[in-house]
Amino acid sequence: MKLFFSPGACSLSPHIALAESGLPYSVEKVNLRAEPRLTESGADFRAINPKGYVPALQLASGELLTEGAAIVQYIADQAPERKLAPANGTLARYRLQEALNYIATEVHKGFSPMFRSQDEAVQEAAWQQLGKRFDTLAAQLATQDYLLADGFSVADGYLFTCLGWARMLGRSLDAWPVLQAYVGRIGERPAVMQAMREEGLL
Repeated sequence: MKLFFSPGACSLSPHIALAESGLPYSVEKVNLRAEPRLTESGADFRAINPKGYVPALQLASGELLTEGAAIVQYIADQAPERKLAPANGTLARYRLQEALNYIATEVHKGFSPMFRSQDEAVQEAAWQQLGKRFDTLAAQLATQDYLLADGFSVADGYLFTCLGWARMLGRSLDAWPVLQAYVGRIGERPAVMQAMREEGLL
C-alpha cells in the first residue's frame, strides 16, 4: 500500500493507522500548495486522485481509496489482530464510525475557516465553535483514556491529528487539560512517533 500525504495534514491519521498496523507500506509526499499538484516523484497528483487532496491510499491491486474515515477502517481491517477497529457488524464498530464522523464533521471541518481566512473575527468565531466540541470530547475523555472504551483505535489517530492543528495555528488547549493529556498520551505511542518522523514532524 502507498499513502499519498502532506506533512501534518489530515493524511497523518491514516499514516498513524499504517504504522500501528504493522503492515508493509510506503508513503509519497504531495505538494498541495502548488499547481499543478505534484507528488515527490514528479507525478501529477490530480491524475492519481481527481479530488486533488490527501489522503489517498493506493492498494496493492492498483485501486485508489480516498477519504480518511474510510481509509483508516480499511487499514484496520487488514490487521485485525492489532485491534485498531472493532469487528464489523458489532455495536462497537458503529461507535467507531460515530466517533470518526464526529471528528470529520465537527472537529476537522471546524478548523477549516481558521486555515482559509486571515480575518481575526472569522478565526475567533471558528475557535469558539470548536471549543464547544472540545468540551464534549473532554467530558468523554475524562473517564477513559481513549475514544472507545476498549482501547486505542483509528479514531484516536484522527483526533490526535486534528488537535495538533491548534498548536500549528498558534492556539492553546490550556482550557482543556484533559485533551492536553490525551494529546501527550497518544503522541508517546511508538507508531505515532514513527509516522510523525516519516512526515518530518519530529
